[in-house]
Amino acid sequence: MSLAVLDWRRQVAGTYRSVRAAKTPEIGHELWRAGRDQLFAHHPASPLLPDVRASFTGLPYRPYDPALRFEAKVERDVEPARIEVPTGTDGVVPFERIGRVQLGALGALDVWWLASYGGGVFLPMKDRSADTYGGGRYVLDTVKGADLGGDIDPVSGDGVLVVDLNFAYNPSCAYDPAWACPLAPPGNTLAVEIEGGELVSASA
Repeated sequence: MSLAVLDWRRQVAGTYRSVRAAKTPEIGHELWRAGRDQLFAHHPASPLLPDVRASFTGLPYRPYDPALRFEAKVERDVEPARIEVPTGTDGVVPFERIGRVQLGALGALDVWWLASYGGGVFLPMKDRSADTYGGGRYVLDTVKGADLGGDIDPVSGDGVLVVDLNFAYNPSCAYDPAWACPLAPPGNTLAVEIEGGELVSASA
């Protein structure tokens, strides 16, 4: 199964590479949806349970909304914080807060760094939507290939992240209880409803 997960991550990374290269965010979103549906339907590492996969016809999403896309500067003047998340397969996973992104009137989200081998940016989000996964969704998880882009200065470490909430997706634990996923901490909870991204379906 380990090599199947490796292949899954390669395909996810390839999909996001196509998203970043797309002529418009809307086209990129269509590519992302198609790629995600293909993986869920056919890949051995799909988080869908076998009985659900047999009748799977696609994940539900809200239509693309350009107002939910931000090129957000990472504000690094934040108080250091660390969370340690127990998971079912990876033990206790540590994250350190490295900044914050402001998303206009929607609010702000903490930006986390996976503080273990390899590292990566992690940006979860929980909002007030009634038809999305209650534990929150992921917008960026770069260690797994979910990277929408943005310009980073490698010397100063300053930079901008593309934070497009239309790409918010459910973690694997929303589909298979065998997975234990890091969920959105308080600094990643928005007080508004985000009308974009993946919704809860009968398979979640």
